[in-house]
Amino acid sequence: MKQHNLHGSVLAVLFLAFFVMPEYHDGVFARIMVLAVYAVGYNLLFGYTGLLSLGHALFFATGMYGLALPMQHLDMGPVPAFLTGLAAAAMMSLAVGFLALRTTGVAFMIVTLMFAQAGFLTILYFGEYTRGDEGFVIQQADRMIAGLDFSDPTTRYFAAFCIFAAAFLFIAWLMRTSFGKCLVAIRENEDRARMLGYDVQLHKLLSITLSGVISGASGAAYAFLFGYAGATFASVQYSILPLLWVLLGGAGTTIGPLIGTAFAFYLVDFSSEITDAHLLVVGAAIVLLTLFAPQGLAGELRRRLFAWLP
Repeated sequence: MKQHNLHGSVLAVLFLAFFVMPEYHDGVFARIMVLAVYAVGYNLLFGYTGLLSLGHALFFATGMYGLALPMQHLDMGPVPAFLTGLAAAAMMSLAVGFLALRTTGVAFMIVTLMFAQAGFLTILYFGEYTRGDEGFVIQQADRMIAGLDFSDPTTRYFAAFCIFAAAFLFIAWLMRTSFGKCLVAIRENEDRARMLGYDVQLHKLLSITLSGVISGASGAAYAFLFGYAGATFASVQYSILPLLWVLLGGAGTTIGPLIGTAFAFYLVDFSSEITDAHLLVVGAAIVLLTLFAPQGLAGELRRRLFAWLP
C-alpha cells in the first residue's frame, strides 16, 4: 500500500506542478519527464537485471528516427509514425540483445558500445536523409493529433506526463510480477537463478528488448514533442547520460530515474548561472554523491530511512 501511495503521490505532484510552476520550469520538466522515460528503460536493464550497457543511445535514436524519418519523408501521421518508432526500437533491441548476450561482463559493455557507434556512423553516412549532425526540424503543422497542437507548452507538458506515467506505472507493475522478480534474482546471483530452472538467457533477452522499447518510446516522444531529430542523440554522450541519471537517482528503484534526471538537469542549470566552469561544479557534485551516497539518492533513502521504498 505504501508503494502504491508513493507512486500515486509522485504522479499527482507532477500533474499539479504545472499549475504552480513558472512557465520556464514547465518546459524544463516536460523535457525531464520525457528523458526520465529513457532512464526508466535503462534502469530496467542496469538497475534490475544487472547488465551494464553503453549502447542505449542506439535504441533512443532508433525510436527517434523511426518516428521522424517517416514523418519527414513519407508524410506519415504522428500516431502511425510513433508506432513505427516503437517497432523499430523493438527489432533493433532484439537483434542487439541476441548478439550481445553471446558475451558477458566488460565484453557485453564494449559490444553494446560498438553497436551504438555503428548506429551513430550510419546516421552520419545517410546524411542525405537524416541531415547528420545538423538534424532536421519536424514542422509545427505536423505535430498535431486530433486537433491538439503538441508544440503548445501545455499540451506538450501533459503529453510528456502521460508518457512518463505509463512507463513509471509499467515498471512498478513489472517488478511485482514473477518476471520482474526473476530479473532481480539474475542480478543478485545469476548461477543460482539458472540452477533454480530459470531460462536466464531468455529473461535477459526480454529485458534488453523491453528496455530498448521504453528507450525508443522516449526517443520518439522527444522528436515529436520538441520537433527535432539529430545525430547527437545517437552519440556516446547519450549512452552515458541515462547511466548517470540512474546512478544519481538510485539504480533498481522505481523513482530513481526521475530523481536522477531532474537532479542532473537542475544541477547543470544552476551551476551554469553562477560560473562558466559549470561542468566542474557538476563533476564535483557527482563525485561527492558517489562517495557519500553510492546507492543514489533514492537508494540511500531506502537504505537509511524507508526500507519499503520500491
